[in-house]
Amino acid sequence: MKANYPMSSAHMISTMPILRSTIHPDVTAPQSQFQRIATRGIITKGEDILLIFTARYHDYGLPGGGVNEGEDIVIGLIREIEEETGAQNIKDVQPYGIYEEIRPWYKNDFDAMHMLSYCFTCTADKTLGKARLEENEIQNGVSAEWINIHTAIAHNREVIKSHPRTGLSIERETFLLEKIAQDIAIS
Repeated sequence: MKANYPMSSAHMISTMPILRSTIHPDVTAPQSQFQRIATRGIITKGEDILLIFTARYHDYGLPGGGVNEGEDIVIGLIREIEEETGAQNIKDVQPYGIYEEIRPWYKNDFDAMHMLSYCFTCTADKTLGKARLEENEIQNGVSAEWINIHTAIAHNREVIKSHPRTGLSIERETFLLEKIAQDIAIS
C-alpha cells in the first residue's frame, strides 16, 4: 500500500495539538493502565462527511480504529478507513489533532485505559466500495454513509439527551464532529 502524505508520520503526530483531554469520572487513582493508539479519519465533501453508523448504539462516528503494534499510524488510518467504509483512493492525509481519554477498563489485567485518538483529514472518492468489517462490527450493525455533518451532530445530541447513560464513544465523536464543523467552516 503506497502512503500519500508529505511528511513523516512521526513528524505529523509530534506536531498534533491536543483537541481535548478527558478522564472518565469512574477512573480514580488507577493502579495500572495501558495505552491504546487509535486513528480517526475526517473525509468531507462540502457539508457531507463520511461516517460510520452503529445500529446497536444508534450513533455516528468517524471511521477509524486501533493501530496494530509496529504499524505506521497513517498506514493504520488508511487501512481502518478502507476496512470500515470501503473508501477508495484515500490520500492528502493531514494532521488534525488528538483526542485523549482515560477510561475505565473492566478486565482483570488493568483498571484503566489511556486512549489517544489521532485524527487526520484526508480525501477519498465519494463512491464507496465493499467494506471489510470485523465480526463484532457486523454484530453491532456498522455501516458507512455520507451524511450532512449537522444532521449527524443533531442525531448524536438527541441520542445523548434521550439516553443519559450513553457510552464514552458518542461523547468523543460528537465533540469531534462539532469541532470539525467549526474548524473546517462547514456551515
